[in-house]
Formats: sequence, structure tokens, C-alpha cells
Amino acid sequence: MTDSIMSKAATMEIPINSNGDTGTLPEDDSLEQDLQQVMVSGPNLNETSIVSGGYGGTAEGIIPTSSIKGSNMHHSSSSSSITAEETTRGVAVEKLETMKKWGLNTYKCTKQMISERFGRGSRTVDLELEAQIEVLRDTKRKYENVLRLARALTNHFYNMVQTQHALGDTFADLSQKSPELRDEFGYNAETQKLLCKNGETLLGAVNFFVSSINTLVNKTMEDTLMTIKMYENARLEFDAYRSDLEELSLGPRDAVAMARIEAAQQQYQVQKDKYERLRSDVIIKLKFLEENKVKVMHKQLLLFHNAISAYFAGNQQQLEQTLKQFNIKLRPPGADKPSWLEEQ
Repeated sequence: MTDSIMSKAATMEIPINSNGDTGTLPEDDSLEQDLQQVMVSGPNLNETSIVSGGYGGTAEGIIPTSSIKGSNMHHSSSSSSITAEETTRGVAVEKLETMKKWGLNTYKCTKQMISERFGRGSRTVDLELEAQIEVLRDTKRKYENVLRLARALTNHFYNMVQTQHALGDTFADLSQKSPELRDEFGYNAETQKLLCKNGETLLGAVNFFVSSINTLVNKTMEDTLMTIKMYENARLEFDAYRSDLEELSLGPRDAVAMARIEAAQQQYQVQKDKYERLRSDVIIKLKFLEENKVKVMHKQLLLFHNAISAYFAGNQQQLEQTLKQFNIKLRPPGADKPSWLEEQ
């Protein structure tokens, strides 16, 4: 009963006009409009507001939750984009600096090369070292010719051995089919087979000789020549920066010029250290190459001489002893031929 009376009293406190609308009280009118909006469309979470100071407070206490969420997302995305942008910019600047240094170095070296070619610029000369380098290049050309001729000899001799082998087989076949010439064909077949066997032994020695010369020429000498090429490039760079420093030293002595001279002095010192280091490497490699060349060629020339002499003297025992002396093992017949699986 009491609840009914209170509910009725509360209902009677809200004035209703003749059209069924709420009264003209400002706060009650605002409350009724908000209730109607919620009933029609439902609450919008993105537009939900946190109100400080109670309902109907000032606008300064209202913080839209959508703005809080959006501001956090915008802050994180902007931070990641700024980091990525800074990384990209750093890589681009580094590449630009590298290209700038490379272009400047290429320009200086090209200028120095043209000046030397036309006799206008000076170059650093080490007469003793350059003479040794020229001797090495001449030796390499001569050894390449020896290698070419030794390979030609190997090919021709291989064809001769194959011909002797085929001829021996033919003599042996005719010995079986010609009773009246059986003995003649027989001992010719044996002779060709013996020559073929000795020829294969000699081929083993010559192939070892060719392989050793090839290693000496195309690996050991070539490695030294690559170091020499690096040394010559370093010499050109050294002279280019030296000429640049000399030109700057002859110019004015203001603050900007002195800064450029100091930078050029630093670059000159870097190139000088590089040049001297590679020069030392070339001297050491030339020394070891000469020692290695004498050692290798002494062994290989002795092998070649003993093997050729024993073969053409018909001394099979000495020929085999020569191969044992130099630890040369012959491959069995047909070892170079691939198997039928490899041919598929």
C-alpha cells in the first residue's frame, strides 16, 4: 500500500501537457529526450561518455571513450611509422655516402691514370719490385707455352698408344686365323702390347707432369698476380690522393682550405698504409713463389727426363721404378670411363 502511494506520488510530480508531452522543466525535458533516444537506437559504445561531476555537469568533465581508444591507436601507429621511416632514411643516407665516396675515388684515380698516360702526372716507382713483377709475367707466359706443348704431346701420345693397342689386337686376331703367319703375327702382337703397356706407364708420368705445371701456372702464379693487381690499384689510388694533397697544399690557406687539406692528409695516410701493406705482401709472395717454383720444377723436370729416357730406351723396369720414385699411381684401364648409370 505504501509503495503504491509513493509510486503514485512520484507519477503525479511529472506534469503532462495536453498533447501528452512532458512539461517545460529543462532537466526533465532533457532526461526524457535521452531516454527516448536510447529506447529507439540503443546505446552506442563508440559514443559512450565518461561523465565527471554527475549527469548534467559541464562539458569539461566529458571524455569520449572513442577519442581515448583512437588516440592510443594513432600514437602506436605513428610511432612504428616514424621508426620505419628513420630506418629507411638511415639506409638511404648510408648508400648515398658510399656512392659518393666511390664516385670521388673513381674520379681521382681516373684523373691520375690519364695524367700518367699523357706524361703530366708523377707516379710512385719501385724499380726493383717492378722488375721482379715483369720477370714473373714473362715466366708465366713461357710456362704456359710449356704447358700447352706438354698437353699436345700427351694427346698425340695417347692416340699413338690407342693405335698400338688396336694394332696389337688385330695382329693377335690374324695370328689365330692365319696358320702360315701365326708366329710372325704373334710376336708383332706381343711387341705392340708391350709398347702399349709402356706407353700407358709413360702417359701416367706425363699426365702428372702436366697436372703439376698447371697447378703452378694457373693457381700459384695466378694468385700472386692477383695480389700484384691489387698492389697496382693501391699504388694508383695512393698517387691520386698524393697529387690531390699536393694541389691543395699549393692553394690558399684560409679556414675552409685548411679543413680540406686536413681531410686530404687523412685520406692520403690511409692510402699510403694500404699501398705499403700490399707492397709488403707482393714481396713476400714473390719470394715464396720463386722458392716453390724451383722446388716443383726440379722434381717435375727430373721425372719427365727419366720417364722419357726409360720409355724410348725400352727399359720397362726403369720406367716403372721412376713412377714409384715419384709416388705416381696408374689408373686401371677404363677408370676414366663413366659407368652406365652416369651415362643415363
